[in-house]
Formats: sequence, C-alpha cells, structure tokens
Amino acid sequence: MQSLRNKTIFISGGSRGIGEAIALRAAKDGANIVLAAKTEHAHPKLPGTIYSVAKAIEQAGGQALPLKVDIRDEAQVAAAVEAAVKAFGGIDILVNNASAISLTGTLETSIKRLDLMFGVNVRGTFVCSQACIPHLRKSENPHILTLSPPLNLDPRWFAPHTAYTIAKYGMSMCVLGMAHEFAAEGIAINALWPRTVIHTAALAMIPGVDPARCRTPQIMADAAHAVLTTPSRERTGQFLIDDEVLRTVGVSDFSSYAVDPSQDLLPDLFL
Repeated sequence: MQSLRNKTIFISGGSRGIGEAIALRAAKDGANIVLAAKTEHAHPKLPGTIYSVAKAIEQAGGQALPLKVDIRDEAQVAAAVEAAVKAFGGIDILVNNASAISLTGTLETSIKRLDLMFGVNVRGTFVCSQACIPHLRKSENPHILTLSPPLNLDPRWFAPHTAYTIAKYGMSMCVLGMAHEFAAEGIAINALWPRTVIHTAALAMIPGVDPARCRTPQIMADAAHAVLTTPSRERTGQFLIDDEVLRTVGVSDFSSYAVDPSQDLLPDLFL
C-alpha cells in the first residue's frame, strides 16, 4: 500500500471511535488531519476531545488542526474548510464519519432525535461533501469516504428502527449519486462499513451487545487506509466492507482485530 504522507484529510466527528482510529492510522504516514467535531470539552461518559485526538495525531507523526464544528451548520463547515486550506494548502480526502444513532421504533423516536440523525447523517454528509469537492478537484488523488452501509430495501433493515435506517441510507445515497456525478473528474467517492459490530462508545446505544464479540476500530482504520491510498480513478461508487477490502491487499488473518478472539463475532446491524 502507498502512503498518505503530506495528504490533507478532513474528518467529520473524529474525536473518538472509528474516526479517531482512521485519523491515527493516517497520522502514522505523516498526514495532515483536520478534526471537524463538536467535542471540545471532555464528556463524563464519552472519551476524547478534538484536542486530545490532535495531540495523539502529532505524537503518531502527523499534523493536526482541531476545529470545533457542528457539521449541520454550513457556515461552520465552510469556515473549517477555509481554515484547512489556509493551514495545509488544500484538501485531498474527506472522511464523512460523523453520525448520530437511535435504534428506536417509530413511536419511540422523538422528533428531536429524528432531526439530529437527519441533520448529522444526511445533511452533514452533504454539506461537508459540497464544501470539500471544489478543493478535492485540485488534488492528485482525491477521495471521499463515507461510513455508511450498503443500500438494501429489504424491510427487515427498516422495521426495527426506520428513522435511523433512513438517516444512514441517506449517507449511502450521497455516495451513490455523487460518485456518478463526479466520476469523470476522477474523484473517488465510496462507502465503507464493518462486517461486525465495532467496539466504540456508540455501543452504549445498542442494548445487550457484548463487547467481547466485537472487533476493534483498527480494522476500519486499516481498511480506510487501503481505500484512500488506491488511485482514485480505479474505484468509485462502491459500498465496501472492511474485511473484504483488507483481503484485496493480502490480509487473511483477522484475529488481531477481535476484542476477544475466542468469542464468536456479532454481525453488523445492516449485514
């Protein structure tokens, strides 16, 4: 695999979990990481802030620009993109990582939570993509990687949590449409999703999940690295699964990614 050295990566919601893991993997190459997230101060129940992750990025060998951003606000996103370009000279990669979740039925989903999921997942993905694409056009190997599932209209993926599914599929539909819209310009726009449940702070939103049956965020970070170092004209408009991506670059043993290799893994929500 090639390196992300000196590439500038704009990551939404990278203050913990999968976003943080992707940032740290890129930092090992010497990438410039723009952290656009809301967590400026430590949360009593959730680890990480944009500043703690920025420090870890620099310790890993990268450069960091932590920016407090609500990606639902197009003015804040535009200002963050401008700051990124001023600091690093451009943007090569956008990772649409930020997401809100509520695995609730229709009658149990508050409208406030509905608006949050649609605002962060769908609007946020669209706003960040729209703001970054003019700069991606100037990159030698431009990528947008969105953390969203393959599209599948089987009702079983909707019935238990219709609002959340629509919100995540909205991110996937951005991938589908924009990939074809910008294919001729050589901007790779793909989705990445995990085969299994990933052990992150978001697990608290999924009742009854045993962390021992999960994989660590590192598998998503390594898969993202493999995608983002691929020539952009070679792969676009695809809905990729983490272990399938890694198999294409020669990985066959995934035991190191398991929280507890002795346990059976839990398949992800949409797979």
